Parts: sequence; structure tokens; C-alpha cells
Amino acid sequence: MKAFKVIKSPEAFQLLADETRRRIIYLLRAKEMTVSQISAELGLTPQAIYHHIRKMRDADLVEVAREERVDHFIETYYRATAEMFNLSHGEGMSPAYAAEKATEALQALAKIGLRVRTDPEVVARIVELEKRMEAVGEKPEWAEAIAGLEDVDFFVKQGITHLAKLLTMTDKEFTEYLNVEREYRKLLRSLLEEPAKVQALARKA
Repeated sequence: MKAFKVIKSPEAFQLLADETRRRIIYLLRAKEMTVSQISAELGLTPQAIYHHIRKMRDADLVEVAREERVDHFIETYYRATAEMFNLSHGEGMSPAYAAEKATEALQALAKIGLRVRTDPEVVARIVELEKRMEAVGEKPEWAEAIAGLEDVDFFVKQGITHLAKLLTMTDKEFTEYLNVEREYRKLLRSLLEEPAKVQALARKA
């Protein structure tokens, strides 16, 4: 298993949009498991798990770790192909798929009482700004070093990645990052259908 892997395939992005597949990857980063073991852990049928495994193998997210003979059967153990995946929007995610995910996120805001417009041209602008924020101060060598840390939880590594990025940004990069984030926030607030309601919520917080 590699410590770090950059995902560039749009198909891989789409596969990891599924919560069940993300849970499988989470398990297989920790240890090698069979389909039946994953099935028992997630409470799903072996057929359903194998379907997900097959798709993730084709996308090089999961691989066969080893095979063991048990009586007359061969048990196949799978593992994730990397401990940490870097989903780079700029390299791997197609504009159409990025727009689709951004639209879904904006629409989901309504579930917590925040209704916004989702005009296609505005969504495209949001995707562009997200890519710009991701690119500012990005240092692949840090991501590889952090992925290789031992005895550090995956979520802690995610936090370290963010902290390292902020700590190693130049003042010029940080100013650029803040400017893009302000532009991003201004655009989002312009989409609100009930801005007065949001202001009332902010006062209560």
C-alpha cells in the first residue's frame, strides 16, 4: 500500500461520492479484509460489497492484498491502494462533475433552512473559486510527508495538511487566499433567497 496517492480520474471521483464506497475505503486503509468481513462490518450483503469492490478495483482504489485457501475455497483479502488519497479538483474532477456536486451542496442547504439560488453560471463561478482556493499555497511534498506519518489517525492527517498549508504560505499567498475566500463568501451570500433570516440567525448565535 502506498502512503499517498493523487486521484486524477473523474471516474474515481464519482465512485468516492458514494458513502458506502468511502466506508469500504476507510476499512481497507486500516487492514486487509475479505468481502465477507466487510459485509459483516457494514451490514450489507456480500454481493453488494463485491459489486463495490469490483468497481473500485477497476479505478485502482482497491487491490488484492493476498489469497488464502480455506478448505476448498479461496479467501481473497483486499486493501486500499493508498493510506491517503488526494482528490485534486484541478487535475481529476471534470467541470461538469464539479458543478454537479456544487449544485447538490447548495440545494442541500435548504435542509438546514438556508435557501439559495443555483443558477448554472453562478455554480460554475463557485467551482472556479474553489479550485483557486485549493491551489493557493499547495505543496505536494507536504502531503506526501504527512501521509507517511506513522501512528497518526487519518482525520488528524487531514488537519495537519490544512495547518501545514497555512503555516508555510507566504504572506503574498495568504493574502491571495483571503481575497479569494472573501470573493467566494460574497458570491454565496448574494445567492441567499432570505438574507434577513440568515442575519437573524447570526444575531442569535
